Amino acid sequence: MKLKICGMKYPDNILEVGTLLPDYMGFIFWEKSARYFDGVIPDLPKSIKKVGVFVNATQEEILEKITKYDLQAIQLHGQESVVFCQDLRENLKQAQIEIIKVFSVDDTFDFEVLKPFEAVCDYFLFDTKGKLPGGNGTTFDWKVLEKYPSSKPFFLSGGIGMEEMEAVKEILKTNLPLYAIDVNSKFEIEPGLKNIELCRDALQCVSAYNKIKK
Repeated sequence: MKLKICGMKYPDNILEVGTLLPDYMGFIFWEKSARYFDGVIPDLPKSIKKVGVFVNATQEEILEKITKYDLQAIQLHGQESVVFCQDLRENLKQAQIEIIKVFSVDDTFDFEVLKPFEAVCDYFLFDTKGKLPGGNGTTFDWKVLEKYPSSKPFFLSGGIGMEEMEAVKEILKTNLPLYAIDVNSKFEIEPGLKNIELCRDALQCVSAYNKIKK
């Protein structure tokens, strides 16, 4: 299982978090977000994949940000269609950029909507359905994942803090293809500014769980 720390904003803090070597680091390119990023990403260890988070952006905007920030993955957090994802995949084929498609989940989520997306993205990401496209700071009932019909690996997001880590451990005991957990607001001092100690604790948890899983 991997760890993605999302909503990075401040260069010094980005560097500090970078020393912990999370697998992914997310930068939000949606202007309405409190964690909107338009700065300079400092040099990070090559093992960290930089993820651009977009909400209903155009192909041109996404490609421009990939080039500008040397992104290794993109996260689509809006109502992007299957055709949009397919076109993007064609545009990114040579660059081998990972595509993560987000779905907002509640107790009534219909997993059938995922099927057409399986061929056009690398991962799904399940976030809590709320007023905003993301960053609502609450978890959804993870029991709905028992209905997950796919073998496509997924990121788990939505208000995950240290108190949720034990429940994450329980998911790892199942056959669900949980690929990564995505943390943000519960690991912050303020929007975009991450608490280094909490981030370190999360990484230690993930590392310990991976040893158990083996």
